[in-house]
Amino acid sequence: LEQVYKSLGEMHRLAEGVGDLKRVLSNVKRRGVWGEIQLGNLLAEVLTSTQYETNVQVRPGTAERVEFAVCLPGKEDEKPVYLPIDSKFPQEDFARLAEASEKGDVEQTKAARNALVAAVKTEAKRIATKYIEPPYTTDFAVMFLPLESLYAEVVRNAELVEGIQRELRVIISGPSTLLAMLNSLHMGFRTLAIEKRSAEVWRLLGAVKNDFGLFSQILQKTQEKLYQASSNIESAFVRTRSIERKLRSVESLDEGETKKLLGDLDNGAEATEENGNE
Repeated sequence: LEQVYKSLGEMHRLAEGVGDLKRVLSNVKRRGVWGEIQLGNLLAEVLTSTQYETNVQVRPGTAERVEFAVCLPGKEDEKPVYLPIDSKFPQEDFARLAEASEKGDVEQTKAARNALVAAVKTEAKRIATKYIEPPYTTDFAVMFLPLESLYAEVVRNAELVEGIQRELRVIISGPSTLLAMLNSLHMGFRTLAIEKRSAEVWRLLGAVKNDFGLFSQILQKTQEKLYQASSNIESAFVRTRSIERKLRSVESLDEGETKKLLGDLDNGAEATEENGNE
């Protein structure tokens, strides 16, 4: 009996959690917040904080703000071009469609599917009207559907998806397709960063090349100076050897004559110094 009571308590808590989730999904505002949170988590998972913005005013002079926008590189020294991404969750129409499909009611299923198509078209028109404004934004926007089952049901109607993309310039995506799109954008950002870095490297190599040319000229001049100095030293050695050969033939003086000669030289130097002092 104790185990039965525990099981009943767990089932009661599970029922309360399901009820809370149902209340969240049945409330339009909370459902929208839930979709925004999921969209924000996907963006934060793939992109850096500088590659997207939240609550962006993409149309100047209006109060309309899109939930999220990816910052695409614009022209140099200008603001980025925004890619608007808005989360939509037509849960009531989707729930009615799922319920009618489970019951096997063909008429209700058809009516619920038509209502879902109409809701998706309406939301796509709102996105196109509010958030697409070239050149401040791209010429298309993205509608994010936070459930894979909802996205799969919408894309079953290929004519609907192609018509919205062609006429309203709105791309419909689910969690997996949006993740793939963001990964592609991330790779594009990395490629662009590498291209910018490669341009900087080429400029640096050009500057190094110019400096190396100047350095080569300095080395050449230094080599010429060194060669000239070496030639002068060699000439000095030749003169030194010539002088040494001539001095060998000079007769050496004895000690007395040397002292006498040196004494006369010292006396002459002292007399010159005294005359200078006077």
